[in-house]
Amino acid sequence: MNSSNLLYLIKKSCSINFILSMEKSSIFHQLRLPQKHQRYVTVLSIDGGGIKGILPAVILERLESQLQELDGKEARIADYFDVIAGTSTGGLVTAMLTAPDENNRPLYAAKDIKPFYLDNCPMIFPQKHSLFPFVKLLKSLKGPLYDGKHLHKVLRDELGDRKLSDAITNVIIPAFDIKLLQPVIFSTYEARKSALANAKLSDICISTSAAPTFLPGHKFTTRDGKGNSRKYNLIDGGVAANNPALIAIAEVTKQMFDSNIDFFHTRPVDYPRLLTISLGTGAASIDDNRYSVKKAKKWGILDWLSYKGTTPMVEIFTQAGADMNDTLNGVQNSVDVATHDNLGELVTIANEMLSRPVSRVNLMSGLTEPVPDGGTNEQALKRFANLLSNERKLRLWSNNAEKKREVETRTRQPIFQDPWNSLVDFARSVSEETKHLLAKHAQILRPSSQCRISPNPIVKWNGELSSAGKKLIMKSTVHVPTPIFPSHRQVFCRISMS
Repeated sequence: MNSSNLLYLIKKSCSINFILSMEKSSIFHQLRLPQKHQRYVTVLSIDGGGIKGILPAVILERLESQLQELDGKEARIADYFDVIAGTSTGGLVTAMLTAPDENNRPLYAAKDIKPFYLDNCPMIFPQKHSLFPFVKLLKSLKGPLYDGKHLHKVLRDELGDRKLSDAITNVIIPAFDIKLLQPVIFSTYEARKSALANAKLSDICISTSAAPTFLPGHKFTTRDGKGNSRKYNLIDGGVAANNPALIAIAEVTKQMFDSNIDFFHTRPVDYPRLLTISLGTGAASIDDNRYSVKKAKKWGILDWLSYKGTTPMVEIFTQAGADMNDTLNGVQNSVDVATHDNLGELVTIANEMLSRPVSRVNLMSGLTEPVPDGGTNEQALKRFANLLSNERKLRLWSNNAEKKREVETRTRQPIFQDPWNSLVDFARSVSEETKHLLAKHAQILRPSSQCRISPNPIVKWNGELSSAGKKLIMKSTVHVPTPIFPSHRQVFCRISMS
């Protein structure tokens, strides 16, 4: 197989995009902070591709393990991304990473996704007719190759009644409405504003996975409790956006225009602040050369639907947005050959790819080229993990500082409720001889605001009186314990009187 590439760095715009191509205590709750506390808006995108969803699953497992090395075993993928988008099988992975458990933590760790595919794909895509391509063709002419019953059952069992708005971080999953003939973008941003957009995660996953000729479409209705309802007639989102990265970026941009607090200090054209990792599921090898204009110009409807055991129409739709994915050969590029041997081979390919050099796709030739000084894909993934970890720590630090400021504001009892009278009273206790003079003529020079924080200050007078012409100067140091700084802080206060 040709060398594969996991990622490339778009240096021109300074934004970071990782493209996965085959052969080609819980302090970790997602923070919702204004952009002033962020350096990046972090986006994870996962392509569609049937059983090949096991490929990004392997990469995500490695990424999560690297994050756990940096931040502890409780770290999860959903803790580090502002937006996670997935189409078709990528939508399933997205839901598994972001659906909450009873403790509002991710239902699945990244390491759980690969076993899920190994256990369930053979039952979702049973290979009863794999030895007889003609039987497969006849079946596809009559209806979907697979009934989807096991997929529906396992998704409903695992995801239950969880809805889109319950997701731990922001989620975007596209589907396509065949009745309205338009894409439907399921987004937590919209789900939190409208009950009609707040569908069950299980319904969304079933819909975005309903690849034409492979699995049946899905119909369901949402209601808002006010008598309004919306009907969905959906198929695989891959027919509109198999690579949802641009949809995710467009949604983030829309939220910037709408002044969403998550991106309050980011302008819609602030692309250098988008930190994006886009995981693909591979594309057919150029060496296969199974489609060409010479052949296709003679095709009729049946050939476009099924040609030598493949589905040209479906593959063209779903691969149109995957031009930066490397290649898989033969059966490995199939979306439904869910034999244990093929699934195991895909896992092996994913692991081998990590040790290969970082490559970039030449869009003119369609071939991958090594990136100078790019290192291996494993090393590049580790660099990305460090960026995510540092961003996370920045947000945690900013969040803790903000919480302390909130506590300080709530508990603040000014030492000097009335700066004039209180400060004069303070001076009286020190020097009775100047009592009448201070009461009449003291003129306050405002002390530092730190002098006004603690409800129970410890105030000590070590002042001195000095005469300078017609002015009498008193100097003192005030020791103030604060909620943020337990030790006493010295604040200089001065009274001047003429």
